[in-house]
Amino acid sequence: MIHGCRMQLSFLCLLFDSCQLTPFRDHFNFDRVRILQTMGELVIEEVIEEFEEMTKAAGRVQIETLKKILEQNGQAQYLQTLGLNGRTDPESFKACVPVVTYEDLGPYIQRIVEGDTSPVLTGKPITTISLSSGTTQGKPKFVPFNDELFESTMQIYRTSFAFRNRDFPIRNGKALTFNYSSKQFKTQGGLNAGTATTNLFRNSQFKETMKAILSQSCSPDEVIFGPDFHQSLYCHLLCGLMCCEEVQFVSSTFAHCIVHAFETFEHVWEELCTDIRDGVLSERITAPSIRASISKLLKPKPELADIINKKCSGLSNWYGLIPELFPNAKYIYGIMTGSMEPYLKRLRHYAGWLPLVCADYGSSEGWIAANVNPKLPPESATFAVLPDIGYFEFIPLKETGLYNGLLEPEPIDLSEVKVGEEYEVIITNFAGLYRYRLGDAVKVMGFHNSTPELKFLCRRNLLLNVNIDKNSEKDLMLAVEEAAKCLATQKADVADFTSHVDRLTGPGHYVIFWELSGEADETTLKECCDCLDRSFIDAGYVSSRKVGNIGPLELRIVQKGTFRKILDHYLGLGAAVSQYKTPRCIGPKNKAVLQILCDNVIKSYFSSAFG
Repeated sequence: MIHGCRMQLSFLCLLFDSCQLTPFRDHFNFDRVRILQTMGELVIEEVIEEFEEMTKAAGRVQIETLKKILEQNGQAQYLQTLGLNGRTDPESFKACVPVVTYEDLGPYIQRIVEGDTSPVLTGKPITTISLSSGTTQGKPKFVPFNDELFESTMQIYRTSFAFRNRDFPIRNGKALTFNYSSKQFKTQGGLNAGTATTNLFRNSQFKETMKAILSQSCSPDEVIFGPDFHQSLYCHLLCGLMCCEEVQFVSSTFAHCIVHAFETFEHVWEELCTDIRDGVLSERITAPSIRASISKLLKPKPELADIINKKCSGLSNWYGLIPELFPNAKYIYGIMTGSMEPYLKRLRHYAGWLPLVCADYGSSEGWIAANVNPKLPPESATFAVLPDIGYFEFIPLKETGLYNGLLEPEPIDLSEVKVGEEYEVIITNFAGLYRYRLGDAVKVMGFHNSTPELKFLCRRNLLLNVNIDKNSEKDLMLAVEEAAKCLATQKADVADFTSHVDRLTGPGHYVIFWELSGEADETTLKECCDCLDRSFIDAGYVSSRKVGNIGPLELRIVQKGTFRKILDHYLGLGAAVSQYKTPRCIGPKNKAVLQILCDNVIKSYFSSAFG
């Protein structure tokens, strides 16, 4: 989710009238927002004040938000067939509307995709479709997207920026943002469709909001919307260097995008210096739109090229590269939880002394919570639920455990969750998703006023399972983290990883794929393999391994660049880099990715941990 991981002019106005809470949406004043956008520090204080007021009455705001959703969409055929009959109270809603997954709503969404303009899921016709990344199931999901979701995104952006800028103040300047937009296309029914980030970047109001929160990109639109990711990445780096003194922070949707960018920089920095020195763009940039836009900006700057050259030559193994290149940068910003955690070590290497600030919590289906504690490191990041952007319920995981498949308890409301407990998130939003299971497991770490602060744990449906064993994405990450410690004496780290369950030969067994950043000897890699096997501590796994119902774990080392081939595979299918996440478990339906991995295996080891 991303996290996700894991969409709008700000929700600034919750008005109280004679103790009756009225949603800001009925009184939204675009002129007020435009004025606030031009008033610098006052925007920050206004946004924080509105957030504080709203979260003091989170339970009441949730009731009003559900009422608003159901009033807007009461004529939707989906709700009509469930017998809601115009009722908008939570009790009636829960009694009539079932908890669902994407597969349950799929037929309704498909009707919209095919051009059905009747009120299928929403009162107003859906005009835009968002595509999920597709890295979880091997193919993207089609998710309804509308103006309300765009407004939610902008609200999240404004809220988190207000708290972030209070702790890490920035002034006029620019952001080095590694953003990439894929093409929008028309569905068979004539609707605009694209990734969630593409729909966001192409909205005309997006730029206004980015300007208001001091987040203007160094790069022109032609680079963000360029047809070739590799050319866009090169030019993002070039644009950042050309205005290196102005860069206030470095960001991308996901942490791995930033890591990938500066790994690329290590290989192309001398070429970038040549471009800056001569004022002539590299011949590697062949896309006409990108080349024309950058050529207008690029002027000979030999002194700047010399400075960059000297800085890069003086670094030790590229440590602190980002603050060295961009001396006025205050922080690094992006989604860094969940499946992004394995990239934090490398990101910290490039970031040096700059803080890593985790972006907000949401998914292709909609936003949930904002990071209002930006000083917390990514491993401890929490997200405060915004109670007016959707109606949220939570399935307790304590009674059944995360993955044991027993009968689940009934979902509870936002105001009923308890600190220290774990839950699965259910969302009802303004774009036609009702009691929709996101598949995310979260832990309640505390409350901001009366709204819960969540820690993202993992995706529930990413399981390694052969027999009675059930290991999650988090279990896999912990196992890899533990086994990677065996590489401490080697000149290598785990650059990326994924997993697969091999059932072709009995008994089935886990296969872990590693791409290493360097070389490790045979003895160490065998030790890593045994350690991986021992680090899956699920009782079902351990008992099954001991009696031979699950075969020895297999560690396969793949060639350098394999995971980049997987990225290129998804880009070829139309995915956007800004939405891409390395799939951590390759299922049997994801044959193309599994083939890429198998074709690039250079070494293989079987565990002897259980004899």
